[in-house]
Amino acid sequence: MIAMLGDEESPVLLVKLHVIADKEEGWLQVVSSMVNVIPLDNPLGPSAITIVFDDCPLPSRDSVIKLTKLFRLSRQRALSNALDVKMKRNMCVVLGCIAEKLAGPNSVAVLTEETLDFLLAFLDTNFEPCIVLFALIALEKFAHTTENKLVIRSRFDKEDVNPLLKLEKLANNEDYVWRQVGFCAQWALDNLFVIENRPLSYETVDMTPINVILNSHDVSEYLKISCNGLEARCDSYSFESVRCTFQVDNGCWYYEVTIVTPGVMQIGWATKNSHFLNHEGYGIGDDLYSLSYDGCRKLIWYKAKPASVQDLPEWQPGDILGCLIDLNTREAIFSLNGRCLTPCTEIFETTRCCKQGFFAAASFMAFQQCRFNFGHLPFSFPPTDRPFMAFNDYARLTDEEKKVLPRRYYLEKVRNASIPENACTLCYDAVADCTLEPCFHKGFCSKCAAQLRECPLCRAPILNVKRDI
Repeated sequence: MIAMLGDEESPVLLVKLHVIADKEEGWLQVVSSMVNVIPLDNPLGPSAITIVFDDCPLPSRDSVIKLTKLFRLSRQRALSNALDVKMKRNMCVVLGCIAEKLAGPNSVAVLTEETLDFLLAFLDTNFEPCIVLFALIALEKFAHTTENKLVIRSRFDKEDVNPLLKLEKLANNEDYVWRQVGFCAQWALDNLFVIENRPLSYETVDMTPINVILNSHDVSEYLKISCNGLEARCDSYSFESVRCTFQVDNGCWYYEVTIVTPGVMQIGWATKNSHFLNHEGYGIGDDLYSLSYDGCRKLIWYKAKPASVQDLPEWQPGDILGCLIDLNTREAIFSLNGRCLTPCTEIFETTRCCKQGFFAAASFMAFQQCRFNFGHLPFSFPPTDRPFMAFNDYARLTDEEKKVLPRRYYLEKVRNASIPENACTLCYDAVADCTLEPCFHKGFCSKCAAQLRECPLCRAPILNVKRDI
């Protein structure tokens, strides 16, 4: 099953699974099989489960309740040795996927007391970190429904010490799975399960030496960004992307990324014209205006076309990806732990025409995470064949711009904002001054219209964008 993620036969295999899962018994069989067979040691394992869930028909509430009874979920079962580590982890992944697909009353019906006991039992460092991680992610996804969030929070309040407070201390752990647990616990405390009198993470982090961060206002909707703006994670089934806050227009520049999870991420360079089409699976390297390296599948991506890399191993947690762009020689060079790949040059033909500068950028498949170093720390493998500049030495951010606020603050700000009648219907920021041809639909600003291939209203191909005078 996992092999199909990188296989040309994958659409056919997914169609077969879709047919099997179209009826209740088949759906139960597919899900049970995934719990039993998805291995621990494959970095694409949990992502494979999300892909199958996303492609299969949405299950009925009765089917999901029947599945939870089939799993015999309870605190006692979580603590017992009847299930091995693989099955416990996969059960937590499945419950998280179910919570993400269902909403409202159906999600509430699934989060029974037994299901909640099962997941809460794993929020303990005595368990394998992969189990703790996916139990926490499942609780987070159930909490997207308000009633569930209140129930989960009330259970936390009954504990002598909220287990998330213990787990968030692992955010800088040298073990990369525990590090993920710490990241998710801290994010949940800042965004979902807020504790009175606990300072929010952005209020306590020292941002003094940091002049460049991942841009929390130039990011797709489900990506999580750390309080210092240098670490990002995706726990959604969609392909989430982000650009940094600093654009480079000339000279030679370099940054590094520490790989936290060894799965599918596309990391590299993007201009402002690059699209973030997360639900359609388009990310960095999937258009004319961006270029990326994916060290899980060992592919360089440009224009959504992969070029295979043969002379490097698959990346692993702790590996350092180097990203260099030389705008003088028109080369982009990726390296892994200091071993350089062949320079990429094709992207400069496109960007030269539109005179766009480049941003550090990345896209993330489900359950992937990495940490960026734009030069506030010494580089592990700096280039030795040419002089270069680090983003952090030249960029500047105000104290306000350095704040990575919890998403709930941003959403509240959006809800309270007044939107002008002539605002663009996509960004709600700029003035709508364009007409799409040949369908003649209006309501878009020039910046958003430039990124569209089809009309958002009728899906007709766009042949021309006319500025309204």
